[in-house]
Amino acid sequence: MVAIVGQQARSALGGHYQQEVDLTTLFKAVASEYVTMVTKPSAVRHAIDRAVRIALHQRSVTCVIIPNDVQELAYQPPPRKHGTVHSSVDFSPPHVIPQEKDLRRAADVLNAGKKVSILIGAGAMNAADEVVEVADLLGAGVAKALLGKAALPDALPFVTGAIGLLGTRPSWDMMMGCDTLLMVGTSFPYAEFLPPEGQARGVQIDLDGRMLAIRYPMEVALSGDSKETLRALLPLLQRKQDRSWREQLEKGIRQWWKLLEAQAMNPADPINPQRVFWELSPRLPDGVILTADSGSGTNWFARDVKIRKGMMASLSGNLATMGCGMPYAIGAKFAFPHRPVLAMVGDGAMQMNGNAELITVAKYWKEWKDPRFVVLVLNNRDLNQVTWEQRVMAGDPKTPATQTLPDFPYARYAESLGLRGVRVDRPEQLARAWDEALSANRPVVLEAYTDPNVPPLSPHITFEQARHFASALLSGDEDTAGIVRQSIRGMVDKLLPHKA
Repeated sequence: MVAIVGQQARSALGGHYQQEVDLTTLFKAVASEYVTMVTKPSAVRHAIDRAVRIALHQRSVTCVIIPNDVQELAYQPPPRKHGTVHSSVDFSPPHVIPQEKDLRRAADVLNAGKKVSILIGAGAMNAADEVVEVADLLGAGVAKALLGKAALPDALPFVTGAIGLLGTRPSWDMMMGCDTLLMVGTSFPYAEFLPPEGQARGVQIDLDGRMLAIRYPMEVALSGDSKETLRALLPLLQRKQDRSWREQLEKGIRQWWKLLEAQAMNPADPINPQRVFWELSPRLPDGVILTADSGSGTNWFARDVKIRKGMMASLSGNLATMGCGMPYAIGAKFAFPHRPVLAMVGDGAMQMNGNAELITVAKYWKEWKDPRFVVLVLNNRDLNQVTWEQRVMAGDPKTPATQTLPDFPYARYAESLGLRGVRVDRPEQLARAWDEALSANRPVVLEAYTDPNVPPLSPHITFEQARHFASALLSGDEDTAGIVRQSIRGMVDKLLPHKA
């Protein structure tokens, strides 16, 4: 992404003038690869050229700042003299593969492993076939960092799903039981969800050498394109004859999907948010583009939605920024106007900027070849993810002054803009509501009135987290009764046997 932003006139800079902000410093954290201010019209060309090239090469955000008086000046090509830059923007991704000796070292490690686990991220998006082949040869399971959710279909029997706080039990079990770890195109940062140091030998593949061997102590770190590197690695890998590790993983995955279904069908007041996503998953249209916001709904998106081949999905994986779901969805619709788009947004993010973005949708939707644009709003009247983080991470009860949200009529608001609005407050309404929303001839807001007390349980609860949770409830959390009821249901489901 290239961001082009304005600035106060050059003559005012440094004078604490109205609307003067140190934009270079402000944007540097996000546009860390390149941010510059243009002070002369002839410098515009190389600034934009370089911003575009760096954004493409580094897959990052860059920023060009243009003062408003420079914007008013006529462009002139840079003169051919000292102190000027003459640029172009031609760019083609490089063909990058590791050295043969390093590929052989990596193959030796992977061939020696008896219990191989694979973790992929967004960097493996174009390497799905190769990942499947490698996993088949090595008898491995494949976990997915959240930005790589669409890299492999969830129906594959060896895909363990998401990893981390929003992850699955099979991913946790695989990481805790493996003796070899292969990471492909991911910078997943949470060490506590990777194998304990010393348990597993490690191989990592990443195009960006700066991201190698910083998440786990890797024995072999391969700098290269994921697809091309895996292709080069495949002939060196030996098929494992003992398939017991893969069979163990696949059994756990089948049991996990049964557990998720049982948890989704648990009663709640009034709707279990897991069921909203469980009912959606089999109804997703082919080729749909999914965007998720940051909130408790991200847990259900990560675990309950089964991605199929040809779908796309994204969210704010690195910054976990609230308010990203609607802008991502609108951007996706303009980029792919012929594909259905679905945004999954919490009520906090919807009140932050989503309602305003619906005005944009109302303005442009008739230009889209496929009018299907669905916004799921989880109306739980709570900044729910932070509420649960406070309970489990810090042992603090819910703070109503900062966490409680007003109950806004999202579906009726959509209707007032000329869109469709569908509101559900009973679980038996969900199936029909999804069918209606996904077949509508105009954008739809599906407002689900959900229970904020359904806990987004992580795949592994530490003693410290359990202690904090108990402390929050004993400290007088206003929702203690509902939380205890829903937590017991969730734990009972985990303890009950679920046949694979």
